[in-house]
Amino acid sequence: MVRGERNVLGGDLVECSADPVTGFYRDGHCTAGPEDRGSHTICAVVTADFLEHQRSVGNDLVTPRPEWRFPGLMPGDRWCVVAGRWLESQRAGFPAPVVLAATHERALDVVPLQLLQSYAADVPDDPSSLL
Repeated sequence: MVRGERNVLGGDLVECSADPVTGFYRDGHCTAGPEDRGSHTICAVVTADFLEHQRSVGNDLVTPRPEWRFPGLMPGDRWCVVAGRWLESQRAGFPAPVVLAATHERALDVVPLQLLQSYAADVPDDPSSLL
């Protein structure tokens, strides 16, 4: 949990992944800050289709890039993805499931909550909040 950072459900932002270590700041969280102009705020559980679609549009998330502390992803990994890139894949028919509790509220600047909820990989304590 990151103190003071909120998720799309209004709660505390929880960790997205420590293995691989994700986040723009490589702290395991989809935190948002002024340096992150891309808004790496959606905690996605990447799928083979999502990864392939992203590669096809020039965003290779599979090849390791040590200079960016990027290990390369495999299906099933959780990763803080750019909100606009997630939306692009969703519109193309290749959405990745979303961990709402680990998705930063800033993602709502790009993607409506209802759309994120329709791809939720987690269920909040109060499932009625998904309606």
